[in-house]
Amino acid sequence: MKRTEAREQAFRLLYSLQLMDEKNIEEQLEIFIQENEIQDKDGIDYIKDVIVGTNKYNEEIEKSISENIKSDWDINRISKIDLTLLKLGIYEIIYSKLPYKVVINEVVELAKKYGDDNSKSFVNGVLASIVKKNEA
Repeated sequence: MKRTEAREQAFRLLYSLQLMDEKNIEEQLEIFIQENEIQDKDGIDYIKDVIVGTNKYNEEIEKSISENIKSDWDINRISKIDLTLLKLGIYEIIYSKLPYKVVINEVVELAKKYGDDNSKSFVNGVLASIVKKNEA
């Protein structure tokens, strides 16, 4: 399983966990892996890392999102898809230390696929703002 595929699977699970407001993450991870017949060890490890990590750092990630959207916007106004994509991207850039150019590109591609017409530019803008602040 390529990283791009694993990232999309991680996004799908992260999104469903957000919708369900699920607390039993370990159980949901195992169910998701079985139902989607994911066998690749690296893919499974990556998905687990993203899900557990975004859950662990959720408060910090949401704070980062709030600080990087327009001042008249509230994080609760962001669509669940865009919010999930931002959480995925921020986790990978800040906590997993993956190359931000790759992460932003792939998260924007997911935004094109799953989001609405404005998702790609919104997600790109917020992630770019976060990268600029972290580099400073």
